Amino acid sequence: METKEQLLKELDIIKKWEEDQSDLWFWEKLGRLPFKLLDKITPQFLHNKIGTLLDELGGYIQNGGKYLVSEKNILKDLENEIGQPIENMEEVKDIPLYTMEKVCQKVMHQRKKLATVQGASTGIGGIFTLAIDIPAILALSLKTLQEIAIIHGYDPNEKNERVFIVKCLQFSSADIVGKRAILNDLSSLNREGAKSGEMISQLQGWREVVYTYRDNFGWKKLFQMIPIAGLIFGAFTNRSMINDLSEVGIMLYRKRRILERLNRID
Repeated sequence: METKEQLLKELDIIKKWEEDQSDLWFWEKLGRLPFKLLDKITPQFLHNKIGTLLDELGGYIQNGGKYLVSEKNILKDLENEIGQPIENMEEVKDIPLYTMEKVCQKVMHQRKKLATVQGASTGIGGIFTLAIDIPAILALSLKTLQEIAIIHGYDPNEKNERVFIVKCLQFSSADIVGKRAILNDLSSLNREGAKSGEMISQLQGWREVVYTYRDNFGWKKLFQMIPIAGLIFGAFTNRSMINDLSEVGIMLYRKRRILERLNRID
């Protein structure tokens, strides 16, 4: 287990990262403009696909739906790193932060490669295969965040944890005002003994997640709607999205684990 000084140092790194998120505001807003203009001429079937995602995301929050992942493979990776078997999730909570970081980077690398292939394959057909790409990248995003949660000792089978995961998803797509509001929400979710009802109430704007998630594709996804050329833009966009989302998940889950360890020390 890390010392209090080491934990505080790690916490300072995360706080600096949170402050640096403000540098993204201008480019995020600029990137969304073309897609918002294009939204008016987007085919109805694509709008219907977005509506379906809203229902699926709601189902994920309630019971995990088809997006819930198994912890078996992740625990195996952790066992290989520490050189001993892990019997349950409680044992994961005491694994060193360095080991958690190492396994997270491995997962992040694998998911980025998968996202690249996925974006390239769905980008070939332009706007028609974009309808396939949107739910596919959402599913990959939820899977990645759940794996990061497990690595840090948090169980996605718990409803409260799925709320936190969706907040991470929302954070990655929000502008600066939204990011600050979400960080404030998460600070209350980190409270020891937070009730399920309280956590669900923090997600009152969850329907905005899918819409902002789509809008955040920006001008890159605009070019993905062009057949063949979309292969390049689709690969680049999906890879960068998973990279950014993984960073958000790692930082926010790492912060939770550090705060809990500091509370134990105090």
